[in-house]
Amino acid sequence: MVEISALPSLAEIPAAQWDACACPPSGPPPDPFTTHRFLLALETSGSVGEGTGWQPQHLVARVDGAVAGVMPLYLKTNSQGEYIFDFAWADAYQRAGGSYYPKLQSAVPFTPATGARLLSPIAEIRKALLNAAVQITRQNRLSSVHLTFCTADEYALGGEMGLLQRKTSQYHWLNQGYGDFDAFLAALSSRKRKNIRKERRIANDFGGDIEALTGDAIRPEHWDAFWQFYQDTGARKWGAPYLTRQFFDAAQETLRDDILLVMARRDGQYIAGALNFIGADTLFGRYWGATEHHPCLHFELCYYRAIEAAIERGLTKVEAGAQGEHKLARGYMPAPVYSLHWIADSGFSDAIRRYLQDETEAVDDDIETTAAIGPFRRDT
Repeated sequence: MVEISALPSLAEIPAAQWDACACPPSGPPPDPFTTHRFLLALETSGSVGEGTGWQPQHLVARVDGAVAGVMPLYLKTNSQGEYIFDFAWADAYQRAGGSYYPKLQSAVPFTPATGARLLSPIAEIRKALLNAAVQITRQNRLSSVHLTFCTADEYALGGEMGLLQRKTSQYHWLNQGYGDFDAFLAALSSRKRKNIRKERRIANDFGGDIEALTGDAIRPEHWDAFWQFYQDTGARKWGAPYLTRQFFDAAQETLRDDILLVMARRDGQYIAGALNFIGADTLFGRYWGATEHHPCLHFELCYYRAIEAAIERGLTKVEAGAQGEHKLARGYMPAPVYSLHWIADSGFSDAIRRYLQDETEAVDDDIETTAAIGPFRRDT
């Protein structure tokens, strides 16, 4: 017998119980984003919760009273900060007279990074969590439930259980056993190799120095500077930053071992920075910002320094976030991204299913076509 309950806050479950499902018993987690410390930092900082459109309703599965699985889950009153966007679905449903919001969303807020959503080593528990999310949606007369940036295995499981499958794409850098950055460059076509070397020379000629910081090397003053960078980027991209200033204080307290912060300094002042999170085999690029413009500095901090860090750490992949065809010329190749959707209204669900079939074909074609014109030498 599996008992499943919903928690309005991560504070209601001990970190050890949650992380026993979300993380391996030793070593870094596959990704830091579903750890208790990361999700709780979002809550305690006010980045999610009342008035944000992200209300926690995390699921916990218990067997004989013991926690056997967990699922990050939010009641959503908008589609902001999701990156697998359903604005068009919401508009169509509401024009037809329905109420698309609220809905349920299993995701990491503001984080377009692939990771497990059904957190349990037991297959039957993963099924039970997914069934519970659908049942809660139905019983509470919500429009839908969505699992975004889920794993390929979860994507397959959801399809078997009748959920709608959606495929989109991102650009990821893959480590083909490169010994150093020059070995990576050697795998590129001559033109792309020369262009990257040129961009790196231009970027590093900004009149300052660049440092990569993690763990105790990160200090509160770094977050003071990075907050300015993040505010500038957030204001231009989203109108207002998603994360609060308090989130970065929480990151300093509980997340700095999960973080690689690449900062550029000129004349004693930090003028640009890129925030990455460190997983077991993947480096996740998340935020970038600057208070001064310098040519190519964005490429250096966000892409090339991330590749160097991945090679040095023996990581197999860099996920550089959503969108950005410009990443292709810098060694980041198209990769599929998966999500699952259950729509309560059967007629609307059928319409979405037909749309997703066409979309999936287009995405597959785009990935194949884009990969064929990638930056690598043909003999590699």
